[in-house]
Amino acid sequence: MVQRRRCRFFLFLSGLILTALGLHAGAAKAAAQESREARLTGQQVVDRMVESNAARAAALERYRGRRTYRIEYAGFPKNLQAEMVVEVIYQAPATKTFTVVSEKGSSVLVNRVLKRLLATEQESMQGDNPKKTALNKENYNFTPIEGQDASEECPYVFAVEPKVASKLLYRGKIWISAGDFAMCRLEAEPAKRPDFLIKQTTVHQTYAKVAQFWLPTLNRSVATIRLGGTATLTIAYQDYEILAARPMPETVSGGPQ
Repeated sequence: MVQRRRCRFFLFLSGLILTALGLHAGAAKAAAQESREARLTGQQVVDRMVESNAARAAALERYRGRRTYRIEYAGFPKNLQAEMVVEVIYQAPATKTFTVVSEKGSSVLVNRVLKRLLATEQESMQGDNPKKTALNKENYNFTPIEGQDASEECPYVFAVEPKVASKLLYRGKIWISAGDFAMCRLEAEPAKRPDFLIKQTTVHQTYAKVAQFWLPTLNRSVATIRLGGTATLTIAYQDYEILAARPMPETVSGGPQ
């Protein structure tokens, strides 16, 4: 009985990341752009983000990167840790190939959580899933909010609420960059708990510009378990290399989400 609960529990942890999941210009041009953007409504910002994301996703054909997954679990039946280093190659329109470079720590966490995350990510790119999880007005409601740690680089902050409760969608806050209109930060939780045993999950993810594209740099997800334990997952994204990309319209720059 304990063994069965233990196996189910480690599968539940894989829901941690289901939700999971600058321009250079002259001073005069930058000032003019800032003036125009200052007059943008929240709806206009969202429209530009959606349009820009679609254009950048179409432009990015192939990239390579490396990820380091780390997970620490404290609670029933005992404290466990694991780490896995993975090389990933993305090929448009929707293929990711993962190669495990190294792994250490708990084999249970590696095999039943970390490797399961890779399979889940591949699954999320199949069929209609990309369309159903895209950050757009078909899937989310956007509400502009003020005074939420906005920065010069990422001045637009929105509360996002999914229109359908799904473990592949999230609710929370996003930060959108100026000029690029790309998501540069996310603080959220899954719109639907992966399982009853997971009491709460919080996700923090940041992005950075790589060549023309904005790509994830760090994900930190914390799950509180009803049995009293806590699981903390971090994913460090490194060593990006853009292998192939198409030209983008002059009015669009940045990167896909």
